[in-house]
Amino acid sequence: MTKLSLATLKEVSATAAIPAYDRSQLSAGIVHFGVGNFHRAHQAVYLDDLFNVGEDHDWAIIGAGMLPSDASMREKLAAQDFLTTVVEQDNNATSARVTGPMIDILPVGDSKAIIAKLSDPAIRIVSMTITEGGYFIDASGKFNPAHPAIVADGENPNEPKTVFGLIVAGLNARKDKGLVSFTVMSCDNIPHNGVVATNAVVGTARLSDPDLADWIKANVAFPNAMVDRITPATGQREIDLLTDVFSIEDNWPVYCEEFKQWVLEDKFTAGRPALEKVGVTFVPDVTPYEHMKIRILNGGHAAIAYPAALMDIHFVHDSMEDPLIRAFLAKLENEEIIPIVPPVPNTVLKDYFELIEHRLLNPKIADTIPRLAQDGSNRQPKFILPSTLDNLAAGRDIVGLSLVSALWCRYFAGTTDSGKEIAFNDASADRLHKAALEAKTNPAAFLAFDDIFGEVAKSELFRKRFAHALKTLWEKGTRETLQLYLDNKLAD
Repeated sequence: MTKLSLATLKEVSATAAIPAYDRSQLSAGIVHFGVGNFHRAHQAVYLDDLFNVGEDHDWAIIGAGMLPSDASMREKLAAQDFLTTVVEQDNNATSARVTGPMIDILPVGDSKAIIAKLSDPAIRIVSMTITEGGYFIDASGKFNPAHPAIVADGENPNEPKTVFGLIVAGLNARKDKGLVSFTVMSCDNIPHNGVVATNAVVGTARLSDPDLADWIKANVAFPNAMVDRITPATGQREIDLLTDVFSIEDNWPVYCEEFKQWVLEDKFTAGRPALEKVGVTFVPDVTPYEHMKIRILNGGHAAIAYPAALMDIHFVHDSMEDPLIRAFLAKLENEEIIPIVPPVPNTVLKDYFELIEHRLLNPKIADTIPRLAQDGSNRQPKFILPSTLDNLAAGRDIVGLSLVSALWCRYFAGTTDSGKEIAFNDASADRLHKAALEAKTNPAAFLAFDDIFGEVAKSELFRKRFAHALKTLWEKGTRETLQLYLDNKLAD
């Protein structure tokens, strides 16, 4: 067994690919907020690919963060020279590689150190993976300037505590120095993530300095992006597997599928790395790709999470092996999701869904249903309810999508069909649980959250379909309800 570090790369190369570049020759061009598994399996891998072909070694990554989880990641990665072992697992093959584009993580929670780095002219991109819930937005996607954390940064702009307050302070320092602004690049699964990031940064700036807010809006690029790679959480199982299979000791390895995709608008204020050379698709408008991925893949994740949880299924691939769940997803996608996804250049949407089925069936990823089920109060308004609303606007029925919402409600009642207790992972868990219990006899109680359901809950057809699906779930259970849906009898 070899402990991962720069000094041991030669030994590690016996079982894993290692960087083909001289790490000491890298210099930072990117500060990234939110150094987690997805970032290390996605953006960092693309940069590692680029560095491996001898390109753009002045675009290395420095990590940054303000949360306790960021401090834990910094400690683990610093102990191995900020290297990461990425294990790519297809249905038929497994391979490991060590990636090295990250060269440091700034002291976590040190606003002054982070702002100083953001004002460094060498930093030309600030990127982030801070999850869907990290943007201070409501169900309509609007930035909420009244959030206490944002209000605090508005009152103390020189000592910010949020990512957006730090970005504003960094941009202000650059403005004062007469430097070109960096590009702010969101890599999160949010519709129009560049627009959402714009609103968060400009909105935060406007609380303390309206002129700076106007300058940011006029001078900073916020490209929209579509990112995709299934990347489960790392636990002791993954750490032990890396040791057993590859004889590498890594404090926090990343396991992911072989597939990855990144579609990015080519809008940058201070240059960018030549990522098109390693598979990134640069486009003038990412919207069609974004709709496709968020509606079909992320919507599919949300659709299977709750029936699988209610049926006591733990792994995603096992849920897709269940004939009822797999058929439920296929019917839902083909009848209510794919038909309202706009055309995507050079893409057949049904072929894209078949690729997703293949990916979800991958047993080596060991992605879990609890991961897909978490944070539904943020994910449902982004991944499911827009499809519901678009179908309603087009005069189409929404039996399947209403069932998805009903399954989510039934899940938040707190027990599976077998009576096992469900462990929630959602910032709104308390209010959702209370409403889900009330909804057993009063379905409207669960639809009363305007910040989640918005306009959808005003539809008489949706309320009717939701109530009937929820009643059926309570009376007949998940399996029989799914079968009724497949037999076109759920709307009866």
